[in-house]
Amino acid sequence: MSFRSGFVAVVGRPNVGKSTLVNALIGSKISIVSRKAQTTRHRIHGVLTREQEQFVFVDTPGFQSRHGGRLNRLMNRVVTQSLADVDVALHVVEAGRWNQQDAQILPLLPDPSRTILVLNKLDSVKDKTVLYPYVAERMKQFSYAAVVPVSALRHDRLDALLDEIAVLLPQQEALFEHDALTDRSVRFLAAEILREKIFRLVGDELPYGTTVIIEQWEENNEGARISACVVVERESHKPIMLGAKGSHMKRIASEARQDIQQLLDKPVFLEVYVKVDKGWSEHEGSLREFGYE
Repeated sequence: MSFRSGFVAVVGRPNVGKSTLVNALIGSKISIVSRKAQTTRHRIHGVLTREQEQFVFVDTPGFQSRHGGRLNRLMNRVVTQSLADVDVALHVVEAGRWNQQDAQILPLLPDPSRTILVLNKLDSVKDKTVLYPYVAERMKQFSYAAVVPVSALRHDRLDALLDEIAVLLPQQEALFEHDALTDRSVRFLAAEILREKIFRLVGDELPYGTTVIIEQWEENNEGARISACVVVERESHKPIMLGAKGSHMKRIASEARQDIQQLLDKPVFLEVYVKVDKGWSEHEGSLREFGYE
């Protein structure tokens, strides 16, 4: 039997569970997950290899139509570029829910024969019969190659989704080593872990313009010493990030350190500080410096 491999874009409006789905599919946390929409900002490749297939998932930012700004325009460009370069696209929506933001993604999708509609958050739908007319309406709008309901949170029906994707992958050799999980560096993943903790712990209080830069990384067999800088856009954001007597930052750093230790499988000393870079998300030079494509 011939081996199949290829790139699979995971697209959808913000907060439909794209990163949770990618993490569940590959069985490892490579994308950050938060209640706050638009937490994924980069194109991230997660790799899953089975006996006869290798799936290279491309987790993309949620396509943003409500807000402008240079950072959002840049992230939307990442989405459209990703869709142009992949073998299969997964259009992820919330099962039973559809709005204008979902519809605005339809013109971006590749040929229907290479696109699968994924109905995520199946566990939140009590009466599953409502999905029949829902799916019929979606198929009128776009002739998807397949429709697969899943619950990424509960890891439900993920094998069924993988089987549908596998049929659409081209016959070719593996694109990555068979034990690879992602093409991103551990420095990148550490920064994403820290950014996730920020959004989880102070996301409701803190405005959107926050990013993380790893400034120092010293690692040996005994452990790792990491220095990270949290960049905010205004002076008024700094005390929000720090919290009373530094309580927010202590908790953020502590939880991030534990996850990074698990990632590296060795002790980690993590130092985190906050810097203000006014309006960085609107400055092309800052965006480039901070690693945005």
